[in-house]
Amino acid sequence: METTKTKGQTYTFAAICGRGAESLVAAEIAAFAVSDVSEGKGVVNWQGELESGYRACLFSRFSSRILLEIASFPVTDEESLYRGAGSIDWSLHFTEDSTFAVDCTVARDAMAIHSGFAALRTKDAIVDQFRERRGTRPSVNTDRPDVRVNVLIMKEKGLVAIDLSGESLHRRGYRVSGSKAPLKESLAATICSLAGLSEAAVIPALIDPMCGSGTLLIEAALMIGDSAPGLSRKYFGFMGWKQHDASKWNRVVEEALEREERGNRREWPAIIGYDSDPGSVKAARKNITRAGLDNRIRVEKAECATLTASYETGLILSNLPFGERLMEQEEVARLYSGLGRILREKFNGWKVGVFISNPELTDSFGLQWQERYRLFNGALQCRLLTTTVDSKPVSEFSWNIGEVTDLDQGVEFANRLKKNLKKILKWARKENVHCFRVYDKDLPDYNVSIDLYEKYVHVQEYAPPASIEEKVAAERFRLVLKIVRETLSVRSDRVFIKTRQRQRGKKQYQKSAGSGKMIEVREGHCRYLVNFTDYLDTGLFLDHRPVRLRVHEEAKEKRFLNLFGYTGTATVQAAAGGALSTMTVDLSERYLHWARMNLFLNGYDTVANKVERADCLEWLKDCRDKFDLIFLDPPTFSNTKKEKRVFDVQRDQIRLLTLAMQRLEQGGLLIFSTNFRRFKPDEKLFQKFMVKEITDSTIPFDYARNKKIHRCWEFRHLVDG
Repeated sequence: METTKTKGQTYTFAAICGRGAESLVAAEIAAFAVSDVSEGKGVVNWQGELESGYRACLFSRFSSRILLEIASFPVTDEESLYRGAGSIDWSLHFTEDSTFAVDCTVARDAMAIHSGFAALRTKDAIVDQFRERRGTRPSVNTDRPDVRVNVLIMKEKGLVAIDLSGESLHRRGYRVSGSKAPLKESLAATICSLAGLSEAAVIPALIDPMCGSGTLLIEAALMIGDSAPGLSRKYFGFMGWKQHDASKWNRVVEEALEREERGNRREWPAIIGYDSDPGSVKAARKNITRAGLDNRIRVEKAECATLTASYETGLILSNLPFGERLMEQEEVARLYSGLGRILREKFNGWKVGVFISNPELTDSFGLQWQERYRLFNGALQCRLLTTTVDSKPVSEFSWNIGEVTDLDQGVEFANRLKKNLKKILKWARKENVHCFRVYDKDLPDYNVSIDLYEKYVHVQEYAPPASIEEKVAAERFRLVLKIVRETLSVRSDRVFIKTRQRQRGKKQYQKSAGSGKMIEVREGHCRYLVNFTDYLDTGLFLDHRPVRLRVHEEAKEKRFLNLFGYTGTATVQAAAGGALSTMTVDLSERYLHWARMNLFLNGYDTVANKVERADCLEWLKDCRDKFDLIFLDPPTFSNTKKEKRVFDVQRDQIRLLTLAMQRLEQGGLLIFSTNFRRFKPDEKLFQKFMVKEITDSTIPFDYARNKKIHRCWEFRHLVDG
């Protein structure tokens, strides 16, 4: 058996760390005046005096454990392990009055033995030696022992070490509260360093837009202030070790205190964290206080949508949420897309570092990443992406009206489309409208509607009258598509076609065989996702544009409720208008998933903006909350197969509106809209509430020919007296 020399001599050490942090740990260790520094997978080895081990325990930001090797011996089976462990003179390391624990790791290329059983055999060897020599034995304490023994078995060799750290070094001692999935402190420090932070870093500001429990911010502050991460710890594994040299340790601690004092005198950047979850904000503030950094770090409740660059430049750094299921991953991708857009719009020239747990979503941000670091959060392979934001101006798309040639038929349609385009495109440019209707069954022989969504064309063919032969209708539709493509000079892959039949119940919302591709479009300052292939409707009702803008204007400092919320477009406008909170209710999980994606795309979370799957009538019966602004746009007809309920807007209007008005705060406003053209409001509603029809003001310019597209009313409570 080989064993290390006594105190005062050179020892062999190993620093255990996360994969991807090896070079950072090696650089730390090299600064401790040591020799033979070498890197392996998740480990850094070196030769040095005992003080270098103390320094690693106190100063290493990136290591999880510091091991001091005390012996190595051949291991071919359980018995050889027991003999090798028993040949070590354990009285040199602790006494029979001490507590101890054994951790064991068995490499894949080692003998076939379970790590737990190997630890048990090592423990037996230690206990038996003390009992034979002293007549008594030390006790086992797996939580916080006086001495922790670490055994590594690889190939046919066993390495035994004293764990100087005692417990993982990521436990700095300041974290009293955690978010749902807090980063280990050592991983957070690794992220900070690879993103460009160091003791010498000079930046005006550091911002974490989704700070959770504040770990990244705290580790960044410790690094900027040159504060040793182990200073707050009350326990290390060497403190119960017999060869511990207290005088050397005290000198290292004094040096750390002096460095921290110098760091406090330097010029600090602004360090700011934001989170939309009040619970996370509270947890972060507790941790910051525990770390003694109240005067260095500010944390506020805010959503990404409200991020602003108060400094000319700085660093955005964040550990971003991730989704486990497919729908969650799709939502996270939209969150990343929204964050990337906000950074491009507001943080030009800033450095950015984002830590993500799904490398497949790397391209979701729309940023050109300069560095992509592979790191591990436990066993999960992750990425740290870094870059400097370059907000290159995006060329604005605009439609041009072209000439259609060689027309024997369809001249009337071509002329009408061209006339509509000249008028509506001028209006759209003036009003900054990006999605609008340009043709709406204007001519009886061309029974289609044509909508423009940014640079895409959505053509809907309606069922022809019985008097028109199917062959004639098909030929006219082919002619329509030819004229549309040539007039707008648009590629065929940007033209999407649908055929509309009369639908009842859920059929109008059912998914068809399509690509599933979502396209991002604009409305005011908001972004929405539309789908041209999978559903009869795109996910954005263009005729409700003025109603959504009215919601935006009314929402400031209000509690907003969106019933039959569909894809949440009105909710997004309410959030953007400054709503205190929003609630979106719909029975379809598919559309609520879409609503969450729309919220995330705009930088809004689902903490202040709740999304709930429920039958709206049943939900209203159970709800006890009050709202200041309600938008109610029910379907004309729907049924729920599972509960065997049927909803008819004409029949059920009194019940629906009465329940909704019970949730409306005094002085609040409810906006009711329906696309049922034969809808007649019940006179009883006018006796119970203040009702005012506002349909004319909610019909947009591009629907002027079809003012029956929907009807809309304001509902308020009657004023007493």
